[in-house]
Amino acid sequence: MDFNSFFLMRHELTLLAIIMILLIAEIFIPASRKNSIVSLALLLFGLHTLSGFFPLAESKLFGGMFRSNDLIHFFKNVLNLGVLILLLQSADWVKEKMTSNDRGTEFFILLFASLFGMYFMISAGDFLMFYIGLELSTLPVAALAAFEVLKRKSSEAGIKLILSAALASGVSLFGISMLYATAGSIFFDEIILNISLNNLTLLGFILFFAGLAFKISLVPFHFWTADVYEGAPISIASYLSVISKGAAVFIMMILLFSVLKPLMEVWENLIYVLALATMFTGNLFALRQENMKRFLAFSSIAQAGFILLGLITGTQLGTATVVYFVTIYIFSNLAAFGVVQAISLQTGRENMKDYEGLYRTNPKLSLVMMLALFSLAGIPPVAGFFGKFFLFTAAASQGYYLLVFLAVVNVTISLYYYLLVMRAMFLRKGDDPIPFFRNKIYMKLGLVITVVGILILGLYSPLYDYIFQLSGIFK
Repeated sequence: MDFNSFFLMRHELTLLAIIMILLIAEIFIPASRKNSIVSLALLLFGLHTLSGFFPLAESKLFGGMFRSNDLIHFFKNVLNLGVLILLLQSADWVKEKMTSNDRGTEFFILLFASLFGMYFMISAGDFLMFYIGLELSTLPVAALAAFEVLKRKSSEAGIKLILSAALASGVSLFGISMLYATAGSIFFDEIILNISLNNLTLLGFILFFAGLAFKISLVPFHFWTADVYEGAPISIASYLSVISKGAAVFIMMILLFSVLKPLMEVWENLIYVLALATMFTGNLFALRQENMKRFLAFSSIAQAGFILLGLITGTQLGTATVVYFVTIYIFSNLAAFGVVQAISLQTGRENMKDYEGLYRTNPKLSLVMMLALFSLAGIPPVAGFFGKFFLFTAAASQGYYLLVFLAVVNVTISLYYYLLVMRAMFLRKGDDPIPFFRNKIYMKLGLVITVVGILILGLYSPLYDYIFQLSGIFK
């Protein structure tokens, strides 16, 4: 491996360079101009996102520990785009709340460090690289969850997340050690050849799966989700719901469809049960939520259950549907969280009852929220409908008709509680409606990008065919 091989890690190297530049900027930019770091971070990360769309050769580095192909490269670009939208939506909050307390640069560095870990996690070629990426992606987010140090709930969210993540990480590492004991290697390519179904392998797989299920908020590993989302800053709740979950789903898909494919008769039954439990738990608990962050937390749990319909197939079609749905989910959920963040930043209100009469005072925000919730519910013609339709098609193609029927039942339940928000915005007047306000340019741009994504991916998009071609590695 020569020096030029390192440029095959373009995403990782450029993101590391951004972190270093921000560290230097924090040292040399005077306190009176700290707000300029927000614009600098957005500019640098925007260039980083654009650079990701240039072609990148398929590669394996460090003896196979790090690998990349077109599908991994595509998903890193999706994560980049999601983080860019999130940064645009968070820029005003960082300027108004964080830089005044001298914590603006730290926000970007911790967020980018977490994304840096996700890059390594989804490019891992062995369990050592995977575990390093998993830890690096989790620990900075725990600090970010407790970022609003003056709020008790924020500190509580950070503690709950770090303790839960530590337990999940330990359980997952214990499972990895058992898989190593049975396969004799930590490299994925070698495990595929040597793994066999026995009691030790089965126990190792279950423990390892439990660690990833925690990051995706699958039942029964979901208990931390609502409390952490409610206590954490909205931008971090959004990050956990969208970026962190998307990366975990992607690496789980890679491992199930390749490394752990010989254990399919075990994990397809496990996923079947978890899919039903996760969908019903998320949807039924969302019915009784009043706080919008808790509402979206249980909504994200339910969406994780729908994702499992694609994971259960183990086919190229399942791969394409999962990646396509997660891409749509990123746009939809960021739109919903963006509206919640805009309202919270201006008024401090975060309850559903506060949204009564919102359409009369802020019609544009109401329409963005409506599109986001329609997409999450799977209502045509927005993108979420096609995402769920393809997931149902993938599951039905393998004969899981009962699972698809119960998923449709859950779509009906989810439509009801999404309509509760729209009823508050469009049909209720409210005694004290949220007054009219104008969002600043960064928030407007972030919301516009999400709306464009929801509409274009729904009304016209060759993206699914492109993803299906990239998914040929799992034929």
